[in-house]
This record gives sequence, C-alpha cells and structure tokens, in this order.
Amino acid sequence: MDVTNGAKDSLAATLADGRGAVGVVVGVVGIAVVLVLIGAFWWGMRRRDKESRPPRPDEQPQRPAHRTEIQETDVHGSDHFPEDGRALTPYELSDHGNEAIPPEDDTRRDEPRRD
Repeated sequence: MDVTNGAKDSLAATLADGRGAVGVVVGVVGIAVVLVLIGAFWWGMRRRDKESRPPRPDEQPQRPAHRTEIQETDVHGSDHFPEDGRALTPYELSDHGNEAIPPEDDTRRDEPRRD
C-alpha cells in the first residue's frame, strides 16, 4: 500500500475529483452566511438609530401627590372556619369552586347611586 499517492496529486487533480468542489461550495456558502449576518447587523443598527430616543428623567411620568383608593366589595360564598383556630382537614373543606354565589341585592357599581 503506497500512502504517498496523496502527496503526488496536484490541487487541480484533487478539485477535479469532486470532493474538493464540495469544500469550495461549503466555503462560499459560509462566506455568504457571514456577509448576510453582517448586513443584518448593519441594517438593525440603522433602524435602531432612526427610533426615538428614550425619555429623559424629567420627561418621565410623575406620581400623584396622593394615593388613589379603590374600595371594592364583592359577593363571595360563605367561608366558615373553626373559631378555635385549628386547621381544617381536606375532608372538612367544602367545594369552594362549585358554590353558587347569591345574586346581588345592592346596586351595581357601574350604575349611579340614587340617594
């Protein structure tokens, strides 16, 4: 077995064999991918430069002087817990998700009150 055959072949013979052509194509595709990535980065930087700048600290929204208070009253099902403070077992818990909520007797919050 003569292992010196590879050293005797010229570059042209290696490329003509077909295996070298694949290497050239892979190299060209690699360069094309790098150029596309560089172009995308450049295009993204141009788009970012055209965007408006972030607001300065004096242009930020100001907090109100007083805190607004929202009073909500919702109708819930009855929750009965032991008065002695002991923990309930799973068998003592009711199906809280399946309880029917009684209809509202009070006026809705969206409607104006009639005093």
